[in-house]
Amino acid sequence: MHIKDLRSLTPEALQSKLSQLQLDLSIEKRKIASTGVQTKKAKIREMKRTIAQIKTLLKERGVST
Repeated sequence: MHIKDLRSLTPEALQSKLSQLQLDLSIEKRKIASTGVQTKKAKIREMKRTIAQIKTLLKERGVST
């Protein structure tokens, strides 16, 4: 997701998106750990980047995570 799309979301929407991304990331990590196949590195990298962007936006807006 692009940063300009994230900036247009409300803090509540950002919080829900953050929790969903963190859940998806943990699921992907478990899949890799159980199968040993690391074919989704780009997907995981994008998830981590989006999580960091959301956390930064929430911090800028003064919302605790």
